[in-house]
Amino acid sequence: MNLAVLLNALPGAVAQGLIWGIMSIGVYITYKVLDLADLTVDGSMATGGAVCVMLILNGWNLWLALLCAIVAGMLTGLLTGLFHTAMGIPAILSGILTQLSLYSLNLAIMDFKANQGINVTKYQLIVSQRNVRNVDLSNPIVITLVILALLIGVLYWFFGTETGCSLRATGANEAMCRAQGINTKKTKILGLMISNGIVALSSAMLAHYQGFVDVNMGRGAIVIGLAAVIISEVIFGKLFRNFALKLLAVAIGAVLYFIVIQIVLWLGLNTNLLKLLSALIVAVFLAIPFWKANFSAKHPHKGGRTNA
Repeated sequence: MNLAVLLNALPGAVAQGLIWGIMSIGVYITYKVLDLADLTVDGSMATGGAVCVMLILNGWNLWLALLCAIVAGMLTGLLTGLFHTAMGIPAILSGILTQLSLYSLNLAIMDFKANQGINVTKYQLIVSQRNVRNVDLSNPIVITLVILALLIGVLYWFFGTETGCSLRATGANEAMCRAQGINTKKTKILGLMISNGIVALSSAMLAHYQGFVDVNMGRGAIVIGLAAVIISEVIFGKLFRNFALKLLAVAIGAVLYFIVIQIVLWLGLNTNLLKLLSALIVAVFLAIPFWKANFSAKHPHKGGRTNA
């Protein structure tokens, strides 16, 4: 096997990992902060890209199109939140309903075409795969790192505010929050909106990076997001205690995930088996804490004094 082929592919894996890392931060907010299983991601991961690309193709300013994509993502979170809080539907089913609806809505946004292309030579884009080996500021790794740093900074500030603390408290102990007079329905809706707005941002960047948006580009996104969250917890859980560092660890987890995928593809795995591999990676990292606990229970630390 040619090691040069792997090294040549790594910049692309890192760039993709960082873009998906932004999406994984959105998953982290619902999965770890709110303690909700939100499957809207598989739909909103295409919505942001579809809205942004179609607006740019119709002559809109890049940054205005990106803002509209984020707002569209937040609306998908609002829909899931209303299903859950106003209609009493369990969170996981609410996400599935929204995800199912978004398939048709995304097709409608894209003029009922399965995909829409956008060329970096004709349109101004945030990031592009063509520049992944450039040693300048056009490199998508550099641009994504800047956006990631700004996002983490904003989230760190927000979750330190009264509203942000209420949102975190809702995930930690919902009953206690209600006893303190916090409207947990509103905090859940807000959390879902923020999460899916971040996912839509990642979606728009991914569409720019690969040069097209596809109605199925979000399929399996929740698995990648969970993989990044679990990998970050297993590797950095005891090292990073600060909230901002935890968010950074999630992004690093996504990068590590894509590097592992790239290495496995380099070893000759059939690309049709990628979904199976993704599921296995998540399963293994989910199982590691359980295996550690079992090992510790069977092999207690032998040391210290015992009473006679």
